[in-house]
Amino acid sequence: MLPSLLSNEISSLLAEKSGSAVSIDRAVPLSGGSINDAYLLETTAGKFFMKYNRASAYPGMFSQEAGGLALLHDAGEIRVPEVVGYGDAGTHTFIILEYLDSAAKQRDFWRDFGRKLAALHRHTSQQFGLKHDNYIGSLKQYNDQYDRWVDFFREQRLLVQMEMAAGSGLLPGHVKAAFGQLFKRLDDIFPEEPPSLIHGDLWSGNYMVDEKGEACIIDPAVYYGFREMDIGMSRLFGVFGSEFYDAYNETWPMEPGWRERIEICNLYPLMVHVNLFGAGYLGSVESILSKF
Repeated sequence: MLPSLLSNEISSLLAEKSGSAVSIDRAVPLSGGSINDAYLLETTAGKFFMKYNRASAYPGMFSQEAGGLALLHDAGEIRVPEVVGYGDAGTHTFIILEYLDSAAKQRDFWRDFGRKLAALHRHTSQQFGLKHDNYIGSLKQYNDQYDRWVDFFREQRLLVQMEMAAGSGLLPGHVKAAFGQLFKRLDDIFPEEPPSLIHGDLWSGNYMVDEKGEACIIDPAVYYGFREMDIGMSRLFGVFGSEFYDAYNETWPMEPGWRERIEICNLYPLMVHVNLFGAGYLGSVESILSKF
């Protein structure tokens, strides 16, 4: 059951959007949320997806998520749920999104998904990063802007996670030294490419199939980055369909050596997992570093 103050605030926001009074008929808890409580809201104005959390736990999370979803939506290449609104209600903060019904994957689902992701990555910016920080999972994601990918990747992705892990006693000296050796080689590892608009956390739990059987991406950690960050993440916890990668490469071929490079890209999400879930992920980090 929703807290009464939260329920009232949501009804007021939906009424403002629709231009008439809105009441919540039913709030159905949904599974899958790790840090937020998620609900299907059945209202007199239709169905909506809503998630909420304590306002003090993750400041700015939902406003930043809304901004990332807006960037992806405005690119117009791949479906994302539309943002209805977000706000605070006492000690809680919430976001309301378009509710999407799901259907079976269309026959060419993976090829269509791959083509659309490549088209999304064609949207670019002058610098790597973003004008504001956001979150990856429950961790703050820092997006100070840099002219070069290798500098952004080192400073805003790997070093931040290394410092966090070291502060928790999770970064052995030999792993820190191995990162230092990798940093000396980053210029030789990554090709020069323009910053791409990327989802930022594109694992199998962050896409869904919409009512047309097409891909819809959710829960982004958006920034302008090296496009293979999305490709790497898609292979980290369960590989997407092989047709996805074929269609992506047909639409915008990745530079030779991408299969090896995405292991370096995945050092970032793996270090995020070290900081979120503990040293059990350090073995994967060490295995990648040992190759380079």
